[in-house]
Amino acid sequence: MTNRVIHFEIQADDLGRAKKFYEETFGWKIERMMTAENGGMDYWGLTSGQSDTPGINGGMYQRTPERKLYTYDCTILVADIDAATKAVEKNGGSIRQNKMEIKGVGLFAGCVDTEGNAFGLMQATDWKPQ
Repeated sequence: MTNRVIHFEIQADDLGRAKKFYEETFGWKIERMMTAENGGMDYWGLTSGQSDTPGINGGMYQRTPERKLYTYDCTILVADIDAATKAVEKNGGSIRQNKMEIKGVGLFAGCVDTEGNAFGLMQATDWKPQ
């Protein structure tokens, strides 16, 4: 299938802090894929879930002065949005939009990570992710 999002990337000012945030908040597996010595940049692979579940994986790299981005604005599917928003705040992130219902879909909350990147949380209610 074409025209489907297959990868996302997150920029970070502090890679260690961002790595800790995503590992502790969502349980993502984060592994170095490239180093400046062998690939031109330090690049970390983000495995956001098991391969037999809906979703995509991504990458993370150092934010540079030449190209500062503060958003990837992806939405992360969670089982319990209340527990997830608490985990975001506990691990240094913040909530930019409180939980709201999207009829026929589920519960949504807007968040910001430790690096200033915006992202969403979704707890499906009437919608089944594919």
